Amino acid sequence: QVQLVESGGGLVQAGGSLRLSCAASGRTFSNYDMGWFRQAPGKEREFVAAISRGGGTTYYPDSVKGRFTISRDNAKNTVYLQMNSLQPEDTAVYYCAADKDLGLRTRQSNYEYWGQGTQVTVSS
Repeated sequence: QVQLVESGGGLVQAGGSLRLSCAASGRTFSNYDMGWFRQAPGKEREFVAAISRGGGTTYYPDSVKGRFTISRDNAKNTVYLQMNSLQPEDTAVYYCAADKDLGLRTRQSNYEYWGQGTQVTVSS
């Protein structure tokens, strides 16, 4: 089992920045690729970013590419999501997730463990 706890969400004005953190415990953190997803009210949960277990490879959808950066510190068992130039459409609950299989993936069904989520609200 891997336990994941997100933090760092909040209210920010459009154009602002936030950094989310996701602290992991349980199994060996460096054995998992990690991802961030988000879910806005009334919408499907969508993929936001992924990072390989060693941190050397990342992947983003076009909607956040160039604005969001995923990183990880395996010594601290933590993955981060730096979000810049936030827009109202980025408002959502953000979740981190862990995937034990190799290869960065974008489907939620590929991730075995999930955090409880942290709310990000961007005001216009």
